[in-house]
Amino acid sequence: MLGCWLVACLAAAIVVVVSDRPSSSQPPTDRDAIGGPYAHLLASSTDLGPSHLDHAQLTVALSNATRPEPLIRWAADNALAVRWQHGEDWAVVHGAPHDVADAFGVPVHDYLGMQGQTFYASPQQPAIPKALLGTVAELGRILGYTPHHESRPDLIPLDVPEKGLTPSALLTAYNAAPLAAAGYTGKGQTIVFYSFDGYDQADLDYFADAFGLPPLKPVLVGGQPGKPHGEIVQDLEVAHAIAPDARLVVVNARNTLVPNGGTYVEIGKLFDSVDTQFPGAIWSLSIGWGCDAIVTAADLKPVQAALQRAMAHGTTAFDASGDTAGLECKGGKDYSSPPGPDDIGLDAIASLPGMVSVGGTTLSTDEKGQWLAEQAWIDSPQSLGSSGGVSRLFPRPAWQRNVAAVRDPDAQSRLTPDVSAVADPFTGVRIRFDGQDLVGAGTSQSAPIWAAFAAVMNQYLIANGGHTLGELNPLLYRVAAGANSPGFRDIGEGANAVDVAAPGYDPITGLGSPNIEALVRDLLDIQRGRAPR
Repeated sequence: MLGCWLVACLAAAIVVVVSDRPSSSQPPTDRDAIGGPYAHLLASSTDLGPSHLDHAQLTVALSNATRPEPLIRWAADNALAVRWQHGEDWAVVHGAPHDVADAFGVPVHDYLGMQGQTFYASPQQPAIPKALLGTVAELGRILGYTPHHESRPDLIPLDVPEKGLTPSALLTAYNAAPLAAAGYTGKGQTIVFYSFDGYDQADLDYFADAFGLPPLKPVLVGGQPGKPHGEIVQDLEVAHAIAPDARLVVVNARNTLVPNGGTYVEIGKLFDSVDTQFPGAIWSLSIGWGCDAIVTAADLKPVQAALQRAMAHGTTAFDASGDTAGLECKGGKDYSSPPGPDDIGLDAIASLPGMVSVGGTTLSTDEKGQWLAEQAWIDSPQSLGSSGGVSRLFPRPAWQRNVAAVRDPDAQSRLTPDVSAVADPFTGVRIRFDGQDLVGAGTSQSAPIWAAFAAVMNQYLIANGGHTLGELNPLLYRVAAGANSPGFRDIGEGANAVDVAAPGYDPITGLGSPNIEALVRDLLDIQRGRAPR
């Protein structure tokens, strides 16, 4: 079966490996040493000894959202400081690295990474000091670097028959053509794309002209993020193909890559800024800001809180589940290790319960674009495929309680992805990049497909007496549990490196791909109180 090249050897051996190469003046105990990908990152870096950087920090999850006076006093007594905002259930403790090390009783060293970056880290996970029990619920990592990447279509074949799906074929494949014919084209909606790379306006102009679409002129926030590599071009063109009248916004996300361990704090700030500028917008993300084995849930608190605020204002957020076939913790340029159980993991941000995590499929259509079949996307020779799986960090949300997963039989953990769409480069969407007609690829194609369909559905819902989607996951799982129309196409074939697709929910393709005309009617029924119960 496709993708089973690692299923047996990985899924049956999910263990935490404790590094036997800790480097510090205070050797970590087995109880406190951080294993898995975190240990691989440090082992693949050069230990420079006790940190001489001027700053170190860690995020702490608080027991409640009141002012953490015990933490503030404790920090002052230990030559540290606390950053806390009113109403937040998290804070940042910071100071000189040697003071952080002394206060928490763990070594803090400097490391030289494989990409030439210098960062501080502790090979041990600190314990909550006794004085803070009852105030602090969990500590984050003492780590000054977040492995990151942007899912981008680096391997776009030039010999795909018919050069991929045209806009009309894409709409037809997911049964959105009737909505487009009725004038639902995303008008009045805003889609925000968070990006690490830039775009050439000439490619966007050519794409719009070639398919008779309105001009594609995105709003750019924060300047061009970098040189064009294809990712944001793909996102914009795929979304424009579906929702040509939506306003598209590109947000430069490179400023989140701070060298002081504050990446997730900066992501939270960026989310809040975008929410302020574009309240109620739809978000599309294809950036990997670390796997869920590198961090703790406390580290992600700033991002989670900002996402919750945006959703309260009507935002719906989609994030690519990843293209490593379930091995999102494999280090790539940051650390190397033999393929094994430590590679299994999720994209940390995509695993947030409020985020709609989008997996990938291989799509089959007839010559007119009519849907014929889909299966989980896997490309074994390239070690590519739809990612997903079982969260290490978040409990199972109430709306996901009724779905099953082989690797989480007791329904204890958040599962990803939630939904899926075409990601296979041999069956993807035709795009224009670097003056060439190419084919989109990856879950970084799947996420903007869903974001654009959300814009179309929002317009439809408002026009028919409903309201915008906002936090979408509870609604999606309600539709899947029973609705008046078949809102999803179930995907029960294919696999990735860890799991096998199955009827119903599976941790490769989620609930399946969308049947848009039926899905939006189901969502309107829910808003009107007409859905089956």
